[in-house]
Amino acid sequence: MSEPTFPASFVSRGFDAAMQFHLVRATGDEVVLEYTIDERHRQPYGIVHGGVHCAAVETACSTGAALSAMPRGQAVVGVENHTSFIHAVRQGRVRVIATPLTRGKRSQLWEAVSQDESGRVIASGRVRLLCLDAGSDLAGEKVSSGPRA
Repeated sequence: MSEPTFPASFVSRGFDAAMQFHLVRATGDEVVLEYTIDERHRQPYGIVHGGVHCAAVETACSTGAALSAMPRGQAVVGVENHTSFIHAVRQGRVRVIATPLTRGKRSQLWEAVSQDESGRVIASGRVRLLCLDAGSDLAGEKVSSGPRA
């Protein structure tokens, strides 16, 4: 059975597009996401805003969890994001690598590490995700087993 994949446009629209997040590799076992720091990512002190780190961790973890749940006909939604900011960074390319800690039928826990170009860890986080069966209600709509095309 082949690995499920997202539509090519998945991370190239909405918030992820606004943040210029790019998927390098994505499977149900590992997700690699990258972005190049520019003005959109910085807070007033000139360093990457903590919310950007949280969002990158969430995107990487959610993508992997979704790919893991799709073969079961499920979608996922994040219910908790705990991201720690370890080293401030002002410029360069950031790589976020997410891997699963547990992939149950009702919930998943994924962990991500963000590194700068030298490999220094700049943030790390864990995201707990709820697995939803296709047809479940989510914010007034029925969910499907994959992202909207």
